[in-house]
Amino acid sequence: TIKSMEFYLDSANIAEIEEALKLGIIDGVTTTPTFMHKNGITDIDGAIVRLSKIVPVLMIEALGETADQIVVEAHRLLALGLDKNKTVFKIPVNIEGIKACKKLRSEGFLVNVHLVYNIQQAYMALTAGASYVCVLVGRMQDQGYDALGLVKQIVEAIDKYGYNSKVMFSSVRYPEHIKNALELGAHNITIPWNIMKKLADNSFTKLGTDQFFQHTRLMTMQVKSVIADANPVVDVDCKVLDSLLKMTDSGMGAVSVADKDGKLAGIFTDGDLRRQMRKLGERILEASVGECMTPNPISIEGDALLQKASDIFNANQVDNIIVTENGKPIGMLDIQDMVKLDLMN
Repeated sequence: TIKSMEFYLDSANIAEIEEALKLGIIDGVTTTPTFMHKNGITDIDGAIVRLSKIVPVLMIEALGETADQIVVEAHRLLALGLDKNKTVFKIPVNIEGIKACKKLRSEGFLVNVHLVYNIQQAYMALTAGASYVCVLVGRMQDQGYDALGLVKQIVEAIDKYGYNSKVMFSSVRYPEHIKNALELGAHNITIPWNIMKKLADNSFTKLGTDQFFQHTRLMTMQVKSVIADANPVVDVDCKVLDSLLKMTDSGMGAVSVADKDGKLAGIFTDGDLRRQMRKLGERILEASVGECMTPNPISIEGDALLQKASDIFNANQVDNIIVTENGKPIGMLDIQDMVKLDLMN
């Protein structure tokens, strides 16, 4: 009884294969001479031996124009040091291929009869005892064939007559094909890496995961852990011009104003500057920041959680919150700091 659909990678790219194997769920790898050619491989035997040492099961082509040539090629490849129980030899379906399949299966080889385009070809492969009967679904659909209907027919034939073969669903072009294979009861699917990487993705899943991270940060991170290193602070007697220089040097749009004891007395922002310029005119250059600041500014203790800061931003529609420790300013939390952490829109 088949308990799961075997999960294979369709590739000859070593880097892709090594990355896919890190998933820990790959049952095997299928490859072809065409894949190897596309990846610039010139030593086919060397590539096969290397792959055989890192993948659970390797499916490779045993090429030949006659049954005898195919059998000889399978024996030659096995003699490279391959494990007979972990190597599947792929043979295109035709009369010579069917004879080779029967011969190799009688010798205990694993065989995948592929390039199957109709149920009659599949029947020949099943009768010859093929370990796998492979349907190139994407390629068949490109050519106008009912590939899904063929997969269904072969699965039903195996179930009805009890053949000891598995249907491989190959030439996967998009994630929908994996759904098709599962619905049809295919026993094996081989998937390109670019498709495999998409299988666990969904925009709503990402949205939910992002929210989990967002809410966790809000409930666990302290305000002082995200404030900038710059902490522009001036005393109440500081001239407005000097305060502006400090504001500019810090790269922030405000400075904290402290009293003679270093306690928070107010905040001076670029908005305060514009308002006081209209009120005081040129005299603002001689004015103290204590005259122009906004007193009793909104503040938060550095040990407070970011959730509290988020609540303050939302309730007061401000851009900056002064961060204090025992009443003394130690920094400033800008709303953009929260946006960068994806904690606020």
